[in-house]
Amino acid sequence: MTADTPISLWDHSSEEATVGRPLTAETPSEAQIETQIASGIDGRVDVAIVGGGYTGLSTALHGALKGLRCHVLEARDIGHGGSGRNVGLVNAGLWLPPQDVQQRLGEKPGAALVAELGRAPEYVFSLIERYQIRCEATRAGTIHAAHSAAGLRDLERRVKAWQALGAPVRLLTAEETAEKTGSRRFHGGLLDARAGTINPMGYARGLARAAHAAGAEISTGTKVLALSRDGADWRVETDRGVLTAKRVVIATNAYTADLWPSLARSFTPINFFQLATAPLGDAGRMILPEGQGLWDTGKIMLSLRRDQAGRLIIGSMGSVIGGTEGLTRRWAARKLQRLFPDLGPQSFEDAWHGQIAFTPDYLFRIHRLADGLYAPTGYNGRGITTGTLFGRALADLFAGTTEDSLPVPVSDLRPDRGRGVKTQAYRAAFLVKQTAESLF
Repeated sequence: MTADTPISLWDHSSEEATVGRPLTAETPSEAQIETQIASGIDGRVDVAIVGGGYTGLSTALHGALKGLRCHVLEARDIGHGGSGRNVGLVNAGLWLPPQDVQQRLGEKPGAALVAELGRAPEYVFSLIERYQIRCEATRAGTIHAAHSAAGLRDLERRVKAWQALGAPVRLLTAEETAEKTGSRRFHGGLLDARAGTINPMGYARGLARAAHAAGAEISTGTKVLALSRDGADWRVETDRGVLTAKRVVIATNAYTADLWPSLARSFTPINFFQLATAPLGDAGRMILPEGQGLWDTGKIMLSLRRDQAGRLIIGSMGSVIGGTEGLTRRWAARKLQRLFPDLGPQSFEDAWHGQIAFTPDYLFRIHRLADGLYAPTGYNGRGITTGTLFGRALADLFAGTTEDSLPVPVSDLRPDRGRGVKTQAYRAAFLVKQTAESLF
């Protein structure tokens, strides 16, 4: 893949243009520094943000709106990591049911997090409206589809908990699920009216545009090489120059590499692949006719949605093998044939995969790696809403609130024990399933 090769369907179908340019490598002269000091500018930024995805861009936008000098440093282009490879489901809540979140975090903090994440889709769509972000936003809800009788029992438990909190969710019968999905393969579904779908790259670029307009600096093509203390500040060394910052956010989530090695060892990375058909036209109108996005209850999850051009996008856990003509294409063709027997053979225009950061307990993390250095991570497949909310919360923290106001308690950095073994086991399981389902 070259630098100009689109990383996903969303990369080349987004109506939003990319934002940012490389950091200048020029070092200011003594005269320039004196001028900055005389103008009340000390040459520092308030917040240096590593990573141009949802978290970093949300931090920059909300920080700039509060008068903070924010600078985003992205090694490639905006949304190059998980943000631009996302499925695009704007979901409420976590991977876990609400009652399990409260059990693991404690009743009060767990309930607070569940409530905030329940409001998260509304906040994302409010930003899209406020900044007129062109990202194919559709607010028809999402469907969590039961792939089995056991999956339906899990959905019944989730619905009971959400309804007790007053959330607009309901359990669909198998017949209702068939009407809303176009497939009779599901045992039922959970319809969440709070949720929706977007072009995920369009949303990322729109956040970047809004952040830049609010006063944040955005440097793309700028790789951060090292972080070190410089008195009370942080020295941020890049391949194009050096910044000094009061605070730093490592907002790379599943794409964390060796900048802070122990951070990458705190979660297990899992690949998720997707393929997009050519626009289906009339042939696809019976599939998700109301515009919902779908994911199922399988341990190796299936996702399904349409975009505004009428493409059908299908995905699952694992990597793309063989591009649009290899094993993964055969898997997608067989899967669509089973789900929609009347659809007929389809060609695929795009195939891609991205990484998800899974934590052992499926809960999010905000780590304070050192004084003034924070790293939110472990989104467990909820990057759009979580990244947006965590970015806003970090901006609030830097503007004067306390750590107690963060959505989750600040936690110590601990390795995900058995990470290497789990990674290999997951890859093997995903490959076996993809291979088996491409044959039968």
